[in-house]
Amino acid sequence: MNTVASVPAPALLKPQGCTNLQLRQLMRRVSQHYDLEMARIGLKTTQYSLLSYVVKLGPIRPGDLAQAMKMEPSTLTRNLKPLITAGWVELAPGVDGRSRLVTATEAGRDKRTEAQRRWKVAQESLNQTLGVQRVIALHTLITESLELLSPLETGTDDV
Repeated sequence: MNTVASVPAPALLKPQGCTNLQLRQLMRRVSQHYDLEMARIGLKTTQYSLLSYVVKLGPIRPGDLAQAMKMEPSTLTRNLKPLITAGWVELAPGVDGRSRLVTATEAGRDKRTEAQRRWKVAQESLNQTLGVQRVIALHTLITESLELLSPLETGTDDV
């Protein structure tokens, strides 16, 4: 008798548990990893993302920024407030009296540069913790899964 545990044939394998729950648990853990690194410089990961968009696309009208980030304008307004308060972003008059433009300040561009360095530290740490091969496999699986699920999507892919 063979003492090595037998591996079931692929046709006999079935997923165990809820895929949605497992993906959400993984996403929370990964988010916590990045959040801890961003907190070192006083940013949340969502703020870093927003600041990056403003630096890259600005000056930009709030509605166009919300569309580029695939978020509701009210959510964008709420998320911009802490960045404006911190002096990293400003909301200035646009080309006419009714329009506004979102622009990164010099302090905001500096903060983004600092955040990019911390983000890289978080990514390298995650690569080391999980192993580069596992991260590559995970990226491949995510990309393939997104492609397979894309017909079900409504065009609101996250960045």
